[in-house]
Parts: sequence; C-alpha cells; structure tokens
Amino acid sequence: MPALVNYRGDDDLYSGASLRSGDSGLLLSNSHVEIYCPPRKRSRISGPCVISGNFFEDNRPSVDVLPDECLFEIFRRLPGGRERSSAACVSKRWLTILSSVRSSEFYNKEHVSADEDMEVECDGYLTRCVEGKKATDVRLAAIAVGTSSRGGLGKLSIRGSNSLRKVSNFGMSAIARGCPSLKALSLWNVPSIGDEGLFEIARECHSLEKLDLCQCPSISNKGLAAVAKSCPNLTAVNIESCSNIGNDGLQALAKFCPKLQSITIKDCARVGDQGIACLLSSASALTKVKLQSLNITDYSVAVIGHYGKAIANLVLCGLQNVSQKGFWVMGNARGLESLSNLTVSSCRGITDLSIEAIGKGCPNLKHMCVRKCCFVSDNGLVAFAKATSSLEYLQLEECNRITQIGILTALSCISSKLKSVSLVKCMGIKDLSMDFPTLSPCESLRSLSIRSCPGFGSTSLAMVGKLCPHLHHLDLSGLCGITDTGLLPLLECCEAGLAKVDLSECSNLTDEVILALARLHGATLELVNLDGCQKITDATLAALAESCPLLNDLDVSRCLVTDAGVAALSRGVQSNLQVLSLSGCSMVSNKSIPALERLGQTLVGLNLQHCNSISNSKVEMLTEKLWRCDILS
Repeated sequence: MPALVNYRGDDDLYSGASLRSGDSGLLLSNSHVEIYCPPRKRSRISGPCVISGNFFEDNRPSVDVLPDECLFEIFRRLPGGRERSSAACVSKRWLTILSSVRSSEFYNKEHVSADEDMEVECDGYLTRCVEGKKATDVRLAAIAVGTSSRGGLGKLSIRGSNSLRKVSNFGMSAIARGCPSLKALSLWNVPSIGDEGLFEIARECHSLEKLDLCQCPSISNKGLAAVAKSCPNLTAVNIESCSNIGNDGLQALAKFCPKLQSITIKDCARVGDQGIACLLSSASALTKVKLQSLNITDYSVAVIGHYGKAIANLVLCGLQNVSQKGFWVMGNARGLESLSNLTVSSCRGITDLSIEAIGKGCPNLKHMCVRKCCFVSDNGLVAFAKATSSLEYLQLEECNRITQIGILTALSCISSKLKSVSLVKCMGIKDLSMDFPTLSPCESLRSLSIRSCPGFGSTSLAMVGKLCPHLHHLDLSGLCGITDTGLLPLLECCEAGLAKVDLSECSNLTDEVILALARLHGATLELVNLDGCQKITDATLAALAESCPLLNDLDVSRCLVTDAGVAALSRGVQSNLQVLSLSGCSMVSNKSIPALERLGQTLVGLNLQHCNSISNSKVEMLTEKLWRCDILS
C-alpha cells in the first residue's frame, strides 16, 4: 500500500504505512518510496524532505510521466469548460490530448452561455473567424477545447493560414471532435487542409448546413462526397477555385443532399456538364444558383431552363462555351417559372435573340442585370422590354452596342411595374442630334442611374426628363458632358419631388442648376452629392440651407466653398443633417470651427480630409466636443 502523508499538519496518524517517530524525525515508507522529515513541532509536507525511489528519479512532476491514455481519462473527468481550458494552457501536449476528446466523451457536462470570448450570431450559435497568422492547428485545438462545454462552435471561418505553422487536417480533427454541432464551415485559401480534414468533419459534424470552400487545392471529390453522405442537412454549398473538385463531388451532392437550396460554383476546371446537369436536375429544392467561369456548354444551361422550377435567383458569369442556342433554349423551355432575379455577365451567348427568349420564358422576372454582354443591341433591349411583364429593376453595364434610341424606346414600352433603371459605362451612348418621336412616359419609374456614360449629354437628358416624370432618386455621377441647360428640363419634369440626387464629377454644372434644384425640390431633398463639381460655390450651400429642411446627407467635397458657405449652412433650416463631407475644400479654415460645432449637434459623420487650412489642434478640439460624431481628418 502506498505511503500516506499528513497534509493537515496535525498529529493524527494514518494507516497504510510504517511509521517511526522520535528525536530522529519521522519516516514513512513502503516498497516503492521513503519519505524522511526532520523532527518539528508540527509536521507539514512543505517542510524539508528527502525523496528517493525509482518512480521519482527523473525529477519531473509526476503527472508528466503518465501515458497519454491516462491523461485522456483524467481530462475527460474534468468538471467544466473553465477547468478544461486551464488544463489546455499547461502545455501543447495537454492541449493536444484535450482536443482529441469528443464532447460526448466528457463525464461532466454543463450548460454555459456564451461569454465575452465568443461572438454570438443573430441565429444564436457561437461563431469564430480565424485569419492569417492566427490560423494554426494549436489555435483551432484551443477553440475546440474552450467551446466544447458550450456545445462547440456553430460557425467557423478560416481565412488563410500561418506561413510557418499552417492549418492542417489535425486542426480540422480537433474542431470536429470538440464541435459536433457545427452548422457552418468556411475554408478560404488553406492548401494544407485536405480530404482527411473533411473526413473528420463528416464523421463528427452531422448537423452541418453550410459549406464554403475557396482555394482549397488539397480537397477533392472524395472529401466533398464524404460530407455530402454524412451531412444530409446541407442547404448551402459554395465551391470556388478548388482545382481537384469536379463532377463526382457534385453528383454526390445531388444524391445525398435533398435539402440543398443554394449552390455556387466558380472557377473549378474539373467541373463540366455532367456534374452541373446531374445536380440541377436532381436538387429540386434549389432556389439560388451561381455558375461562374466554368467549362460548361449549352447542355447545362438548357437543363437549368427545363428543371429549375424552384430557382428564384440565378447568376451566370463568364460562360464562354455557352452559345446563343443554350440561352435561347433556357428561355423557351419555360421551366424558370419562379425566377425573379437574373444576372448574366461576360456571356457571349447573350444576344438579341436569346435575351428576348429569356424575357418571354421568365414570367415572374423582377430584377435583370446584363453586364459586359457585347452582342446585345437596341433591338434586343426593346424586344426584351416588350416581352417581359413583371420587370421592376433593370441594370445594363458595359453593353456598348446599346444607344440612347434603344434606352428611350425601351423605357416607353417596358412593363408598367418598372421602378429602377441603371446604366453604367455604356460607351455606345452618344448624345442625340436629331428629333426623336414622341414616346409614352414611364409613369412607374422612381429611380434612374446613368453613371460614367461619357456620351450621355444634355439633349438626351432632356428626353429622359419627359419620359420619367415621377423620379425620386437621380444618379448622374460621372457625366462630365451635361450642363445646366440639359439638367434643368429634367428637374422641371420631375413632378413627385426628388429625394436623392447624385451629381458627383459633373464638372460643368454651376450654382445655377443647384439653385433650381433647391427651389423645385427643396421640400423633399434628403441627399445631395456634389463631390468634384468644381464650379459649385457658397451660393449652393446658402440655397440648400434655406430651402431643404429634410436634408440629412450633403457632400460638397472638392468644391469652391469657403468659411462663409459653412457658416450659411449652419444657420439653415435643416435640422436633420447627419453626414457632411468637406473633403478637399482648401478654402475652409479654422474660422469654420464655430459653425461646425453648431452643425455637430445633429452630425454623426464629418469628413475634413485634405482640408489643409484647418489645423490639427482645431480638429482635435472639435473631436472632443463632438464626441458622438465620427470625424475623418
């Protein structure tokens, strides 16, 4: 029987050991160890002692000589999460052993709410995001141990990994064992995690609902298939730039994941028609699909048209091998009856013929975005406008065969439900130089954005004003060709009252048209952006201050405003101004500080960057006084 030592320091003696006392001291012994203590009034274990025996010859703490199996049994009996976390901090060995214990193997289970170390998502489960240098196996093991008593993480995101101590399959194993209730896993740019890591996730985390893999070259079809087989509750999968994932992995998703609702596949060279067609024809619950930069052909797009009855959101980008025929069949198949949001970008197969077929075949299409499709012309746009019946939002970006004639004609004949039109970088637009026939106005349009279309001039703008009498939002940013003469008719035609106006980089506009804007729409104006309008002066600030009581966001960066203009603004009728930008206004100086203090009673954002005439000390003083306002300087 092993020796027993009196830890209380009293004179009580315990059985189970030989004992000899007297002036010569106290000797406790058995067959393995002898402990000798010199005579003292009150014997304590902290006193000088001599320990001998084979068991202690290496002079290390006794627990370190225990094998991993013994430590495993000790650790699984620790009473709670705090104790386990403390033990994990002792050494890397202890952390490794603790991270190998599954949550279900702990003897003592306690319910502990999330503390300050954890973020809590709106859906109620713990989440962690590990990035860059912090992304190591040790860090993941620590997270697994620290959260195991709380049921483990619900969401884990890993963004990159430490260049010296990379995240590997070991870290995934620790997460899988400690976080069996994991619902969302995101791996970005982690080449050291391979199929073995996903095998562990598949083995332990059967509640997984969302899987996001980006730039994971070591993960193949085998890893994805393992997750698909073991996680039938998967609802969303994103696969991007994973060079070893192909058709077999997608077929596994189609076979084992009946609840799949969202799929995104981008830049995966091994993915082809076989995988896409199998997935889209089998996953009947899919509502959101994004396919980008894939080696698929007309066949896959035709399958979408036939079987995508539940798809509501569809994004097709960079499908260079899909021809006009594929998109034409997709529209004419009449299977996209639920499609409400469609984006097509950099697809050579989008032509006048195919876009008309899409308009006819998608009766519930509300949002349409066509980007960098160089074969769509005015004829296709007008045909689409006549064919669609439910369209509310139309965006055209870098469609260089479309001209003013096509845009104005489409506006006059498009669905009566159309609310918003956006034109971005359409270089085919040139200002009209001829009389245009009278067109029916688009009474439903509320928002018009024409950005960075340098050919759009004053004549075209006047025509737009006649077609759109009920605009609330107007964005003409980057139209350096428009003048006061062209914009004024549009402002006069807007009967409902403009609320948001963005005229940034319209360098030819002057105070005259802004005075008209304030006079005609001052009662409804909430946002005005004049950034880079270099002919705008203090007169504009005075007019806005006098006529715009609802104004809450004003940007006059790089305008010719001075201290007098800021002072006029501070005396204005607007009581809701929350954001003011004076960036690059070199003539605004320290004299404006009192006016800015008055404005600061309502401001939550103030931009004073590159205001070189305002000293740093004044900015610091203003920051102290306007403590509720975020000041950029």
